[in-house]
Amino acid sequence: MKIEHYISQLLYRYQCVTVPGFGAFLTEYQSAQLHESSSAFYPPKKLVSFNSNLKNNDGLLANHIALAEKSSYESAVSAIQNEVSIWKNILEVNGKFSLKNIGELSLNAENNVVFNPSDHINYLVEAFGLSSFVSPAVKREEYKKEVEVLEEKAPIVFTPEARKKRPYLRYAAVFIMAMGLSAFGGYHLYNNQVERETLMVETQVQKQVQDKIQEATFFIDAPLPAVTLAVKEDKLRYHVVAGVFRSAENADKACKQLQDLGFKSRRIPQNRHGLFPVLYGSYTSKAEAVNSMNQIRQSRDSQAWLLIKEL
Repeated sequence: MKIEHYISQLLYRYQCVTVPGFGAFLTEYQSAQLHESSSAFYPPKKLVSFNSNLKNNDGLLANHIALAEKSSYESAVSAIQNEVSIWKNILEVNGKFSLKNIGELSLNAENNVVFNPSDHINYLVEAFGLSSFVSPAVKREEYKKEVEVLEEKAPIVFTPEARKKRPYLRYAAVFIMAMGLSAFGGYHLYNNQVERETLMVETQVQKQVQDKIQEATFFIDAPLPAVTLAVKEDKLRYHVVAGVFRSAENADKACKQLQDLGFKSRRIPQNRHGLFPVLYGSYTSKAEAVNSMNQIRQSRDSQAWLLIKEL
């Protein structure tokens, strides 16, 4: 049985697909890329990598094959084991082999498995329909700045005229200045008088308003009903999975052990594959969940993986 087709299907939905006894294929989000040298734009995608140390059976691949082939879980596990044996034999003989739509696996000088992912398929569902493209180069024209020549202008020379002395103009100027000062003083006194009268009127009006407020009595015959505002709670869509169990009792035991270690662990309802997932914790944002998963992988469980689902 060729199982790479089922691995490829699961890579669209999960970040970790383990092939029991062989290794695990992992996906990591990569944002859109721009190559400045070629002016090529690439959409966001999932980068596929391989870890030969993750070999334990988490039940994901076997259950998927059993449902697709309409067979039992045990027969699916047996089919995976047979396919893994064929892969190992091919590596020993040829040193490499390819998995369709996934990538190429080979052995290096130290006899370790090296993975080269396929670059013609994008497992990021959100980027469906997006393809890379090359933008034509932008041509910019350079304009020369024209320098204006300034013409020198002949200076204008003012020749003062001889003025006749007129003493009566001096007295007229003094008289006009005195009249202006007196008018300004009268205008200032007028404004002060208006402000005082306005203040008196405003004071009387405020006093009458306060008296009316003190005398007034308010009655509410039919009070308005209380308004209840519905607050939308943030849903926990991102979950770090510790393991998937066929027995509910084993799942409860694992959940209790994680709670004793300080994790906000819980066992979610049985999935459609008949398994009981146990979580390290649930989070509202993907960034928080990924950060927690990375910490758990480094400190405790290298096989922890991320589940995106509204519970």
